[in-house]
Amino acid sequence: MSSSTLYIQDYMPQNTCFGCGVLNPEGLHIKSYWENDACVCDISRLDAKYQGFKGLLNGGILATLIDCHAMGTALSHAYHLENRPYGSLPLYMYATGSLQIRYLKPTPIDAPLRLLNRVQLVKDRKTVVISQIWAGAIQTAEAEVIAIRVFDSRHNHGQNPFAS
Repeated sequence: MSSSTLYIQDYMPQNTCFGCGVLNPEGLHIKSYWENDACVCDISRLDAKYQGFKGLLNGGILATLIDCHAMGTALSHAYHLENRPYGSLPLYMYATGSLQIRYLKPTPIDAPLRLLNRVQLVKDRKTVVISQIWAGAIQTAEAEVIAIRVFDSRHNHGQNPFAS
């Protein structure tokens, strides 16, 4: 990762999501980028307030990290398939169709985490993302996430369905 790394979340307008929203001052502010054939999210540390058991990451927070990174992966992959820069028109938005997580080992709260996502399938509006979660050299979880494209500015006349 370098100072010129492109993070998909930086190109998601009006994003107030707890996990990935740049406009949420209380959020986790995850950042997803491509490295070779995987979409990567590196998290150097998480605050102790996100613990489940002492010293371990809460499972719901881990699910949030997986979910948000998978939506970023699906969105980013769509731009890559169309060979266009992030934020260019048409704008897309994805929502979670399903999230299946296998917790393999406890995830320490104080270890750097790496989420590695690969797109397994794209069909119409559906993108299937396979995720691996690593704490150092230990894989602590894996997931299959189905991301559904719920917004395409070509078909929605520029109206964001999530805006108030």
